Amino acid sequence: MVEYKIYFKGSAVKDLDTISKKDLKRIINRIDLLKEDPRPPGCEKFSGQERYRVRQGNYRIVYSIQEDVLTIWVVKVGHRRDVYR
Repeated sequence: MVEYKIYFKGSAVKDLDTISKKDLKRIINRIDLLKEDPRPPGCEKFSGQERYRVRQGNYRIVYSIQEDVLTIWVVKVGHRRDVYR
């Protein structure tokens, strides 16, 4: 089975720094699952962009997939009300 490598943009790392440890653990586990299935059930593609979003509780994880090099870039992690700002 193909496994993708996951990278974080600097802004996403800053986003993670503000999240409680309990929620952070769940978010990291959810991101880890993207290695094997970058388009899991429930993921949504942003219209007009090559970005996707998955939910983890009240948080949203925004990421892009590069199929040619099997990488996933986590772009933003935020509370559902803040992810679109």
